[in-house]
Amino acid sequence: MIEMRIMGIAIDLRTGSPIIILNDAENRRALPIWIGQAEASAIIRILESVETPRPMTHDLICNILDTTSNFVEKIEINDLDDSTYFATIFLKNKEGKEFKIDSRPSDAIAIALKNKAPIFVAPNVVIDGTISTDEERDEKETEEFKDFVRNIKPSDFKKLINEKLNPDEPNDEEN
Repeated sequence: MIEMRIMGIAIDLRTGSPIIILNDAENRRALPIWIGQAEASAIIRILESVETPRPMTHDLICNILDTTSNFVEKIEINDLDDSTYFATIFLKNKEGKEFKIDSRPSDAIAIALKNKAPIFVAPNVVIDGTISTDEERDEKETEEFKDFVRNIKPSDFKKLINEKLNPDEPNDEEN
């Protein structure tokens, strides 16, 4: 799992739909998730610390968790199927018993924000759903890898295999 954080909320100019954007720790990959207006509104209120006169749905859920001595350990956005994302909220009670709750990503993110819980994304979702935010660095790494592959010799593999099989024996370069 890859930990991500909220970069912000944007609007899809074609549809007018809100998009929550998650970033990895190195700001190399961005995961855009289209969400509903109500969920975007709730997340924005949480991000901007705007209090409401009455509890919103996410506040209510967090109040129930607090009252029942449960806490949000983390959330995971763990699947992507035909442009639909799936998430799980991981709860734990004071006895240490864990619970997994199926959720829409937008609700899970709002609850994670309210509880200051980490947001994780499954590697397959990162591969299939993210876009690069550092194309220059990606191109440089691709070139470096191509150079490495172009310059590798069969003897390099032999040295590597010998080192793995006989880690205590000196290799040819050390003699």
